[in-house]
Amino acid sequence: MEVIVEGVNNINISDAHKKNRIQVSNTKKPLFFYVNLAKRYMQQHNEVELSALGMAIATVVTVAEILKNNGLAVEKKIMTSTVDIKDDSRGRPVQKAKIEIVLGKTSNFDELMAASAEERENIEGEDQS
Repeated sequence: MEVIVEGVNNINISDAHKKNRIQVSNTKKPLFFYVNLAKRYMQQHNEVELSALGMAIATVVTVAEILKNNGLAVEKKIMTSTVDIKDDSRGRPVQKAKIEIVLGKTSNFDELMAASAEERENIEGEDQS
C-alpha cells in the first residue's frame, strides 16, 4: 500500500495533462475529427492540449483557429521545440519541429455548445417529418 501512495505522490504534473492531449496527425483523420474531439475534451477537462510534429503542425494550427474563430476557445499557451526522431531508413536521428497549443474554454463555451446541439436536433427533426 505504501508503494501505491508513494507512486501517486510522485506523479508528474505533465502526466496529469496527458488525458486531455490530442496528438494530431495530418494523414490519419479528417480535420473536423480533431475539431470535434477538442470540443469534447474541453467539455470534460475545461482545456485541451493539441500536439503535432512536422507536417501535422499546420493541422493543429487550423484546428485551434477554427475553435477560436467560433468563439469556443482561447489560447492559454503555445510551445514550439524540436525533437530528435530516429529515422529507420537512414539510421540516424532527424530533427522534427514540434508544437503544443493549450486551449481553454471561453466564458460562453457551454452556451454555444448547447445552441449547436439544439440546432442539430431541429435539423434532425425536420428530416424525419
